[in-house]
Amino acid sequence: MAKERTQARREQLAQLRAAQKRKERRTATLMWGAGAFVIVLLIGLVGWYVIKDRAATSLDGVKSFTYKNGEHTLIKVNYKENPPVGGEHNPTWQQCGVYDEALNNENAVHSMEHGAVWITYRPDLPKDQVEKLKALVTTDYLLLSPYPGLKAPVVASSWNHQLEFTGVDDPKLSRYITKYKQNPETTPEYGATCTGKGSTSETAAQAPIPTVSPTAVPSPAASSMPQASPSSS
Repeated sequence: MAKERTQARREQLAQLRAAQKRKERRTATLMWGAGAFVIVLLIGLVGWYVIKDRAATSLDGVKSFTYKNGEHTLIKVNYKENPPVGGEHNPTWQQCGVYDEALNNENAVHSMEHGAVWITYRPDLPKDQVEKLKALVTTDYLLLSPYPGLKAPVVASSWNHQLEFTGVDDPKLSRYITKYKQNPETTPEYGATCTGKGSTSETAAQAPIPTVSPTAVPSPAASSMPQASPSSS
């Protein structure tokens, strides 16, 4: 009888130990599962923040070109890009600031050679959007003007770089300005002024650039009419 009670206690203890081990295994499994979930969650959050940060600083869509320092010319230039992003240009640079009329490409390109960012917009852009653009142009080395024939509503150009925008509220516009305005790595004449002596504040309508060199135009004295020969009488 005593042996049976002892055996029963042993079996009961064995069952209790087995139950305890099963409980410990379940607890460990739950802890490992919770830990793995936390790790996956942290990795996901970090990845999300990285993607968000990249999106916030991305400038995807910027077109790059390879123009070297441009030569000076007194006549109009047939640029490949509109607006242009480099190449030959007028000896006079456009004084940086806000303009309500179109500018000469040749003057604006010279300003970009000095490190300016030229923001252009379609002439039919709504007035409230134009006002938002004007609010951006509050520092030096920025040009703002309408530009007939733009493919996009707004285009930002600097020497050898250009980015198109579907509207003025695109956050990439301010990032473009920050990156390319007076960028020592992309500005051919870094440190050159965008105002003062040597610049012009006249628009294309006020000071049109000739299509041929002024030196190639015959002077009034150089008439093409045949001159009468002296009389022999």
